[in-house]
Amino acid sequence: MSGIRYVLYLVLLLTAPLAVADEREAINRAVDAFHKAAADSDYDAYVALMTEEVVFLGTDGSERWQGEAFREFVRPRFESGKGWEYLPLSRNIDLTGNGAVAWFDEALQNESLGHCRGSGMLLRQDGNWRIAQYNLSVPIPNDLVDAVVVQISEFESGATSPEAPGETGASAKESGDSSSGCSRRRHKTNRKAGC
Repeated sequence: MSGIRYVLYLVLLLTAPLAVADEREAINRAVDAFHKAAADSDYDAYVALMTEEVVFLGTDGSERWQGEAFREFVRPRFESGKGWEYLPLSRNIDLTGNGAVAWFDEALQNESLGHCRGSGMLLRQDGNWRIAQYNLSVPIPNDLVDAVVVQISEFESGATSPEAPGETGASAKESGDSSSGCSRRRHKTNRKAGC
């Protein structure tokens, strides 16, 4: 290897980790700004941090929005000042070899849901990182999974209905539309899910 090639190889070898660290910091800033815009109900900032065809998956299995459908869901909530606040506790970030795609997972804290997990994918577009997919979930401890699976199965079969805190089964059913099978409500919108 010639002297010049060797020097260039060393420069690339030594600067590559710095470039990856810079990209991770840029990704952290983008995801933090995404959460801040949601907490501030800042529609324009929120939308600017997403790709045109973003996919957002909520905690309910029926909550999948893409592109304009997600923007239409967000707009009235943010206009009324009812955004949502998820505080990042930790985050892991990985990048593809060419640095054009990144994916992450993060631990979050939310006032009503407690400990949550977010994961997603970002694309580098026009020199900026934009969220292409975000998936919000509520992790279930392994010791509780079997009981939760049974509750979900019973709920989906119509054997039980969810109860609001302090409500008995009878009063919870009266508050929902049990005739249509749509008694559950989304925590973010208080609209009936799947209705």
